[in-house]
Amino acid sequence: MQIPDLVLASSSPRRKELLALGGVPFELLATHLNEEPRLAEGPQEYVQRLANEKAEAAKQSLGKKDGLVLAADTTVVLDGKILGKPANVPEAREMLKSLRSRTHAVYTGLALLRASDGARLNDLAATQVPMRDYADGEIESYVASGDPLDKAGAYAIQHAGFHPVAGMDGCLANVVGLPLCHLKRSLEKWDLQFEQDLPTACQAHLAYDCPVTEKILNWEL
Repeated sequence: MQIPDLVLASSSPRRKELLALGGVPFELLATHLNEEPRLAEGPQEYVQRLANEKAEAAKQSLGKKDGLVLAADTTVVLDGKILGKPANVPEAREMLKSLRSRTHAVYTGLALLRASDGARLNDLAATQVPMRDYADGEIESYVASGDPLDKAGAYAIQHAGFHPVAGMDGCLANVVGLPLCHLKRSLEKWDLQFEQDLPTACQAHLAYDCPVTEKILNWEL
């Protein structure tokens, strides 16, 4: 079945760009929540909770009886610590230094909320991200651009000038902010599908030959 009226509970241009690959029109509805982790809350619980809260907040703001709300939350995790968006330039600088030459995890929680009956679907994506040994001068130039200040972990993997990652063998779309294969497999539980082939469109858009597409679609990851 075709996807009904779709709402993306986000103001992220990266999520907007990725979702548009599906060829289905959607409405943007930003939410504003307290994104501080709760005491003893693990990163997987954290992103899933925030995705659910965003979806619910968007549904309440929407005031419609039908339609489908999609929400996502992405975080960077190093040594078990959640690295959110840096509060300022010094914090962005320190985050980038702590990530340098190390591998960290990126988690995205997905929430799909059907407004007509409140039915909900959740999914979780995880990617291991190896960072390269970038120089201090590269950090300073990137921080000066202002780009890190609204990014979890203080970086955008797709940034053309910085290129922070050494190499990957996991879901790149997850690190960008919207794991499309996870979205596709979740929607299939409700017999819903996009007009375009999401995995093919995603790989073409990101110029990335994804080695885990089939494993994700088969619920092996």
